[in-house]
Amino acid sequence: MKVSTSLFFDRSTNQMIRGQSELAKTQTKLSSGKEVVNPSDAPEKATAIQRIKSVLNKQESFAGNIEGAENRLIAEETALNGVNDILTRIKELSIQAANGTLGPRDKELVAIEVEGLTQDLLSLANTQDVNENYIFSGSRIQVQPFQKSGHGGVIYYGDETRNEVQVSEQRYIRFNRTGTDVFGRVLRETDSGETVGKGFFEALEELALGIRESDTSAINQGIDDLDQASFNIAVATAQVGSEMASINTQREVNEETVLQLRTILSNLEDLDYSKAVTQMQKDMLALQATQSSFSQISNLNLFNYIS
Repeated sequence: MKVSTSLFFDRSTNQMIRGQSELAKTQTKLSSGKEVVNPSDAPEKATAIQRIKSVLNKQESFAGNIEGAENRLIAEETALNGVNDILTRIKELSIQAANGTLGPRDKELVAIEVEGLTQDLLSLANTQDVNENYIFSGSRIQVQPFQKSGHGGVIYYGDETRNEVQVSEQRYIRFNRTGTDVFGRVLRETDSGETVGKGFFEALEELALGIRESDTSAINQGIDDLDQASFNIAVATAQVGSEMASINTQREVNEETVLQLRTILSNLEDLDYSKAVTQMQKDMLALQATQSSFSQISNLNLFNYIS
């Protein structure tokens, strides 16, 4: 079979182009540190890599949700602990006022302190998180939940929405309590046996008034109200603790999942440098051999053999 000069040059050129292309691919892999630079390099691996990266992006979103929920719960826990301490102090003062050992002036001072502590409770009820969102207003996070009316009473302007946040593919965790969950109405039984509700802050105002007026019955009622309020705070605090434990557990699960996914991704995507360097050396030698062969053969001429 005769090989024309044109065919020889075409074949040699194509062979050198392929050699240069393979060398360029290997050099690109070495510079990027990735086994799969373009989807065409390994379509099945590229698909798997994109799928894993998509899952990792979701995990990052879950991590952000967990951090946000944790910050919110920490703010709630701090506020609830403060409320509990204040209620404990108010109960101590109420018991002192009820035992009959304090005179009118002393009771006036106690009443003033109870009123001041009530203002502190109102401030805690309007606590904001690190993002300046009100934590006890339900979904109306930009609205101050407890505000004084023109008549001096305290009105709740939040709603009853209990928010949840997604922390995994299948799990949502609640991360708030509404104002009525924490500072809910206390229940009283009337002389006729009927049960009626009294607002949290209204009950404290009546307690202060009872202390000021030496009304033992009102003081005792106030102590009962404080017991109910303290129980509500204890329930809310326990819920916060449970939710924080759930968040910490889910964070550990998510972190383990991310670690496994990154390991799989590394196995699929990361380059074996020693293998790639060896391959590059082979590609360079092959290209050099092709170029040298082409140079030598292209210089051959029939006249070299005519004497």
